[in-house]
Amino acid sequence: MSAANRGVVYKGPGQVAVESIPYPELAIGNRKCDHGVILKVVTTNICGSDQHMVRGRTTAPSGLVLGHEITGLVVECGRDVEFIQPGDLVSVPFNIACGRCRNCKEGNTGICLNVNPARPGAAYGYVDMGGWVGGQTEYVMVPYADFNLLKFPDADQAMEKIRDLTLLSDIFPTGFHGCVTAGVGPGSTVYIAGAGPVGLAAAVSAQLLGAACVIVGDMIEERLAQARSFGCETIDLTQDGDMADKIEVILGEREVDAFVDCVGFEAHACGCNHGKEAPAAVLNSAMEMTRAGGQIGIPGLYVTEDPGAADEAAKQGALSMRFGLGWAKSHSFHTGQCPVMKYHRPLMQAILFGKVKIADAVNVQMITLDQAPQGYADFDGGAAKKFVIDPHGSVAA
Repeated sequence: MSAANRGVVYKGPGQVAVESIPYPELAIGNRKCDHGVILKVVTTNICGSDQHMVRGRTTAPSGLVLGHEITGLVVECGRDVEFIQPGDLVSVPFNIACGRCRNCKEGNTGICLNVNPARPGAAYGYVDMGGWVGGQTEYVMVPYADFNLLKFPDADQAMEKIRDLTLLSDIFPTGFHGCVTAGVGPGSTVYIAGAGPVGLAAAVSAQLLGAACVIVGDMIEERLAQARSFGCETIDLTQDGDMADKIEVILGEREVDAFVDCVGFEAHACGCNHGKEAPAAVLNSAMEMTRAGGQIGIPGLYVTEDPGAADEAAKQGALSMRFGLGWAKSHSFHTGQCPVMKYHRPLMQAILFGKVKIADAVNVQMITLDQAPQGYADFDGGAAKKFVIDPHGSVAA
């Protein structure tokens, strides 16, 4: 099968464009990919991680086809694909995983050893993650299909909840993983740093896990209002004042049980210095705000190279952390990509059985492929929305 294809392409700092790109082939380089499938993309989401590249804060090359949050309809299968068929509607984990290596067999699919020659772990359309073509496109190739893909049990039912199910490829599992690794459970008090889409997904995940109180901190009032819309407490980080005092007003205690960093390396200072970048600010706050013996989940992205950093150390990913405080309080820290396959099936069930309304929580807004550049600009401007691209007009308004 051959057809036209278009995708969202990174053109340089602050610039993306929708361009014609090659139709995908069942191939990896010069060899056939008999374990892969080609998808007609039904939905593909703009992620905060994409924004790091578009803002010029990574070494992403111009010409990179963006997009790692993909849901699609199978249109072609390789010879060795056994359990996925044309016509299946599937969610694609953003981690590309072989299913054969030691890490994959242990469930650590975010650090597969066979899909990226440069380092463990790979993703679609992302810098340093193996060179795989991204999925903010009309069609995309997915390798190791039997292992990677989550097939929705009923395609018609899935399309009715596609605004929710599209979030299974990344941000819902990522937010949930942040909470799980922070030790969130029934009765927990939780602080979520950042009210972007991943932060909001983490907040609703904390509620799903039984947290007693979820506090979300951010600098943009529209995002804080979105967090309050589903029952979170909020803290405006542009305001001066001691964070422990602010926590005490809400909880009656000065520390939380669990802390989830959904900001990452482009963090800023708080209060009167909120316009100043401080890449270790959230990590240091985590150690200050989390009770002794508590856990800190860090789904927020930290990079090994940041060409836009304010100082030379941060350009190499070296941050000024008060690690002795975390050691003294016996904190545990959990970093790295979310292993999506660990969570996507149970979270799908939670959606299908009406236990969570993740699309409402993160404020999904559907856009066309041609509207993607404006979606990037609006997201970068702080819009309290999760932009989901519908390349073919498949989703009813």
